[in-house]
Amino acid sequence: MRTRLPLTLAAGVTGLMLAGAVQADHHGEMSKDIVDTAVEAGQFQTLVAAVEAAGLVETLKGEGPFTVFAPTDEAFAALPEGTVESLLMEENREQLQSILTYHVVPGSVMAEQAMSLDNATTVQGQDLTITTGDGTLMIDEASVIQADIEASNGVIHVIDAVLMPE
Repeated sequence: MRTRLPLTLAAGVTGLMLAGAVQADHHGEMSKDIVDTAVEAGQFQTLVAAVEAAGLVETLKGEGPFTVFAPTDEAFAALPEGTVESLLMEENREQLQSILTYHVVPGSVMAEQAMSLDNATTVQGQDLTITTGDGTLMIDEASVIQADIEASNGVIHVIDAVLMPE
């Protein structure tokens, strides 16, 4: 049986991907949103730059909740040479928004819940394939390397690859 998460957020949620800053400190209350959490983490500089270039910062700072599958700087560096620079250009803003919103799922989906799903519909509109094996949660072809980083407006799961919509 396939379980799907309902698509309830507007396309503006695209910036959610920036939430990748999940490496934030968990002490005290969750007062930082996804963007601030990503900035503080230090391993999402490329993601944050992309969110800014795509005009998604305010969206990701919004009420949410959002689930962001956040690629690390290393994941972006693994893309073919020139890809990131090209995507950050103003004329490629729509393509960048599509890629970033493909990393965001409406609602707050913790890893344990995700492991019971086959797929999830992204803010971008396409489905992510969710699989598990040997205790690893896979989102499309990316492995979740750190899960359940909570922010005031959602949750971030750090992944080791950039997800590309079809």
